[in-house]
Amino acid sequence: MIETERLLLRPLHVSDVDVFVELHIDPKVNRFVGSFSHQQALERLTVIQRQWAERGHGLCAIELKSSGEFIGRSGLQYWEQFDEVELGWTLRADHWGHGYATEAAQACLDWGFATLDDEYFTALMRPGNEASVRVAERLGFAPRREDHLQGRPVTVYAVDRPAKLPAT
Repeated sequence: MIETERLLLRPLHVSDVDVFVELHIDPKVNRFVGSFSHQQALERLTVIQRQWAERGHGLCAIELKSSGEFIGRSGLQYWEQFDEVELGWTLRADHWGHGYATEAAQACLDWGFATLDDEYFTALMRPGNEASVRVAERLGFAPRREDHLQGRPVTVYAVDRPAKLPAT
Protein backbone atom coordinates (compact mmCIF):
# COMPACT_ATOMS: atom_id res chain seq x y z
CA MET A 1 0.00 0.00 0.00
CA ILE A 2 2.80 2.46 0.90
CA GLU A 3 6.26 2.07 -0.57
CA THR A 4 9.45 3.85 0.46
CA GLU A 5 13.02 3.47 -0.74
CA ARG A 6 13.60 0.42 1.50
CA LEU A 7 10.22 -0.54 2.91
CA LEU A 8 6.75 -1.80 2.05
CA LEU A 9 3.89 -0.97 4.39
CA ARG A 10 0.58 -2.81 4.17
CA PRO A 11 -2.42 -3.07 6.49
CA LEU A 12 -1.94 -5.51 9.36
CA HIS A 13 -4.23 -8.55 9.18
CA VAL A 14 -5.15 -11.33 11.61
CA SER A 15 -2.89 -13.61 9.55
CA ASP A 16 0.03 -11.56 10.97
CA VAL A 17 -0.66 -12.89 14.47
CA ASP A 18 2.55 -14.91 14.83
CA VAL A 19 4.93 -12.11 13.74
CA PHE A 20 2.90 -9.63 15.81
CA VAL A 21 3.34 -11.75 18.96
CA GLU A 22 7.04 -12.27 18.13
CA LEU A 23 7.57 -8.50 17.71
CA HIS A 24 6.08 -7.75 21.12
CA ILE A 25 7.66 -10.65 23.05
CA ASP A 26 11.10 -8.98 23.15
CA PRO A 27 11.54 -7.14 26.50
CA LYS A 28 13.46 -4.36 24.72
CA VAL A 29 10.45 -3.78 22.46
CA ASN A 30 7.58 -4.33 24.91
CA ARG A 31 9.09 -2.06 27.57
CA PHE A 32 6.98 0.82 26.22
CA VAL A 33 4.28 -0.89 24.14
CA GLY A 34 3.45 -4.06 26.10
CA SER A 35 3.31 -7.68 25.03
CA PHE A 36 0.50 -9.82 23.64
CA SER A 37 -0.53 -13.42 24.07
CA HIS A 38 -1.68 -15.18 20.90
CA GLN A 39 -5.33 -14.52 21.82
CA GLN A 40 -4.67 -10.87 22.75
CA ALA A 41 -2.84 -10.38 19.46
CA LEU A 42 -5.76 -11.85 17.51
CA GLU A 43 -8.13 -9.47 19.32
CA ARG A 44 -5.86 -6.48 18.68
CA LEU A 45 -5.42 -7.37 15.00
CA THR A 46 -9.20 -7.74 14.65
CA VAL A 47 -9.62 -4.20 16.02
CA ILE A 48 -6.94 -2.96 13.58
CA GLN A 49 -8.72 -4.63 10.64
CA ARG A 50 -12.04 -3.10 11.76
CA GLN A 51 -10.43 0.35 11.95
CA TRP A 52 -9.17 -0.03 8.38
CA ALA A 53 -12.69 -1.01 7.25
CA GLU A 54 -14.53 1.69 9.21
CA ARG A 55 -12.09 4.62 9.20
CA GLY A 56 -9.92 3.96 6.14
CA HIS A 57 -6.68 3.87 8.13
CA GLY A 58 -4.92 1.78 10.74
CA LEU A 59 -1.65 0.11 11.59
CA CYS A 60 0.57 -1.39 8.89
CA ALA A 61 3.10 -4.18 8.78
CA ILE A 62 6.58 -2.91 7.89
CA GLU A 63 8.44 -5.24 5.54
CA LEU A 64 11.87 -4.90 3.99
CA LYS A 65 11.59 -4.52 0.21
CA SER A 66 14.79 -6.49 -0.27
CA SER A 67 13.55 -9.64 1.47
CA GLY A 68 9.88 -9.28 2.48
CA GLU A 69 10.93 -9.72 6.11
CA PHE A 70 8.46 -8.37 8.71
CA ILE A 71 10.40 -5.90 10.88
CA GLY A 72 7.66 -4.04 12.74
CA ARG A 73 4.55 -1.96 12.56
CA SER A 74 3.65 1.66 11.93
CA GLY A 75 0.55 3.58 11.01
CA LEU A 76 -2.33 5.73 12.10
CA GLN A 77 -4.54 4.63 14.98
CA TYR A 78 -7.68 6.37 16.19
CA TRP A 79 -8.01 6.71 19.98
CA GLU A 80 -11.65 7.26 20.93
CA GLN A 81 -10.75 8.52 24.43
CA PHE A 82 -8.83 11.45 22.88
CA ASP A 83 -10.83 11.73 19.61
CA GLU A 84 -7.43 11.92 17.92
CA VAL A 85 -5.38 9.92 15.46
CA GLU A 86 -1.94 8.77 16.63
CA LEU A 87 1.02 7.99 14.40
CA GLY A 88 2.81 5.04 15.95
CA TRP A 89 5.82 2.86 15.19
CA THR A 90 7.35 -0.24 16.75
CA LEU A 91 10.31 -2.12 15.27
CA ARG A 92 12.07 -5.35 16.12
CA ALA A 93 15.13 -4.53 18.23
CA ASP A 94 17.51 -6.13 15.73
CA HIS A 95 16.40 -3.48 13.21
CA TRP A 96 16.87 -0.44 15.45
CA GLY A 97 19.39 2.20 14.42
CA HIS A 98 18.93 1.91 10.64
CA GLY A 99 16.41 4.74 10.18
CA TYR A 100 13.53 2.35 9.44
CA ALA A 101 11.22 3.83 12.12
CA THR A 102 11.65 7.35 10.77
CA GLU A 103 11.27 6.17 7.16
CA ALA A 104 8.09 4.19 7.87
CA ALA A 105 6.55 6.82 10.14
CA GLN A 106 7.30 9.64 7.66
CA ALA A 107 5.60 7.64 4.89
CA CYS A 108 2.55 7.04 7.10
CA LEU A 109 2.44 10.71 8.13
CA ASP A 110 2.64 11.89 4.51
CA TRP A 111 -0.05 9.39 3.51
CA GLY A 112 -2.25 10.50 6.41
CA PHE A 113 -2.11 14.19 5.55
CA ALA A 114 -2.68 13.41 1.85
CA THR A 115 -5.60 11.05 2.52
CA LEU A 116 -7.36 12.11 5.75
CA ASP A 117 -8.94 15.39 6.87
CA ASP A 118 -7.29 15.54 10.31
CA GLU A 119 -5.68 18.88 11.14
CA TYR A 120 -2.97 17.22 13.23
CA PHE A 121 -1.69 13.81 14.31
CA THR A 122 -0.34 12.83 17.70
CA ALA A 123 2.41 10.51 18.93
CA LEU A 124 2.00 9.17 22.47
CA MET A 125 5.26 8.80 24.37
CA ARG A 126 5.72 6.91 27.60
CA PRO A 127 8.29 8.38 30.02
CA GLY A 128 11.81 7.24 29.13
CA ASN A 129 11.12 6.32 25.49
CA GLU A 130 13.87 8.62 24.23
CA ALA A 131 14.45 6.76 20.95
CA SER A 132 10.83 7.31 19.90
CA VAL A 133 10.96 10.93 21.06
CA ARG A 134 13.91 11.45 18.69
CA VAL A 135 11.94 9.89 15.82
CA ALA A 136 8.94 12.12 16.60
CA GLU A 137 11.11 15.24 16.72
CA ARG A 138 12.73 14.33 13.37
CA LEU A 139 9.20 14.19 11.94
CA GLY A 140 8.33 17.65 13.29
CA PHE A 141 6.32 16.59 16.35
CA ALA A 142 6.50 18.70 19.53
CA PRO A 143 5.07 18.13 23.02
CA ARG A 144 1.45 19.31 23.28
CA ARG A 145 0.19 18.02 26.65
CA GLU A 146 0.53 15.41 29.39
CA ASP A 147 -2.18 12.75 29.56
CA HIS A 148 -2.87 9.11 30.49
CA LEU A 149 -3.36 6.07 28.26
CA GLN A 150 -4.47 2.76 29.74
CA GLY A 151 -3.76 4.13 33.23
CA ARG A 152 -0.16 5.11 32.43
CA PRO A 153 1.24 8.61 31.87
CA VAL A 154 2.11 9.74 28.35
CA THR A 155 3.40 12.91 26.79
CA VAL A 156 1.24 13.71 23.78
CA TYR A 157 3.36 15.02 20.94
CA ALA A 158 1.63 16.49 17.89
CA VAL A 159 2.35 17.77 14.41
CA ASP A 160 -0.04 20.06 12.55
CA ARG A 161 -1.08 19.69 8.94
CA PRO A 162 1.46 21.53 6.80
CA ALA A 163 0.25 24.85 5.44
CA LYS A 164 -0.68 24.65 1.82
CA LEU A 165 1.68 26.50 -0.46
CA PRO A 166 0.09 29.07 -2.75
CA ALA A 167 -0.37 27.97 -6.36
CA THR A 168 2.27 29.30 -8.71
